Amino acid sequence: MATDDSAVALVAVRDEPLSVDEALDAVRHPACGGVALFVGLVRDHDHGDAVTGLEYSAHPSALATMQEVCEHVLASSDAVRVAAVHRTGTLAIGDLAVVVAAAAPHRGQAFDACRAVIDTLKARTPIWKHQSLGDGSTEWVGLP
Repeated sequence: MATDDSAVALVAVRDEPLSVDEALDAVRHPACGGVALFVGLVRDHDHGDAVTGLEYSAHPSALATMQEVCEHVLASSDAVRVAAVHRTGTLAIGDLAVVVAAAAPHRGQAFDACRAVIDTLKARTPIWKHQSLGDGSTEWVGLP
C-alpha cells in the first residue's frame, strides 16, 4: 500500500520500462474496494499498416499536464487515488506505453475514473508517437 496520502499517488514520464505493479501499489487505499487499470501496449499495426516499433517524445510540459489531468479527474469523480505513467523513448511491439490506475470505493467508480484519466491524457498531454512502419516508412501520430 502506498504511504503517501496524496490523492494523485503517482504521475511520471519515463524513458525506462513501466510497471503495472507500481501503479497498482500506488493507488491501494483502505477505503477502496475497486481498482481499475488501463495498460496501453505497443501493437503491431495502426490503421491497416504494419508497425515494427515506435518512439515516444514528450514536451517538457507533459508531466505537469498529466498531473493536472489526474487532479481534475479526482475532483470530478468518486476516485480516491489515481496514478498515470507514460513511457518515452524507443519501444518494441508488446512494450508497455502507458499505465493508468484508479481506486475508488466501488468498481464502477474506479472504471469511470480510470477511463476519464486515460481518455483525457490522450487528448491533452503533449506526448507524440513516431511509428516505424513495415514498408520502411515512418509517421508521426498525435502532433498538434
